[in-house]
Amino acid sequence: MKNISISNDIIPVGQFKASLAKYLKEIQVHKNSLIITQNGKPAGVLISPKEFDKLRGAKLFIDSISRGLSDSEKGDVFTTSQLKSELRKRRDAKAL
Repeated sequence: MKNISISNDIIPVGQFKASLAKYLKEIQVHKNSLIITQNGKPAGVLISPKEFDKLRGAKLFIDSISRGLSDSEKGDVFTTSQLKSELRKRRDAKAL
């Protein structure tokens, strides 16, 4: 995600509504995010679908790592042979 430009990437909701199509095209072309304000305070952020997918994928990856670290700290881990056995069981169960 690109850095936010205070002069270009923060707009009031009224200005956003008046030029909605322009801003939708802009976020897709320039890959920037747009902060929309209401009564002078941030009310929402508009990002492109591609940027949303990237952020969501990164969050899922980080969550997965966090779960793995937590399992490891609790000692909830498999040895290599246990893992291979478990994978074989699951593969065989799917084949049925």
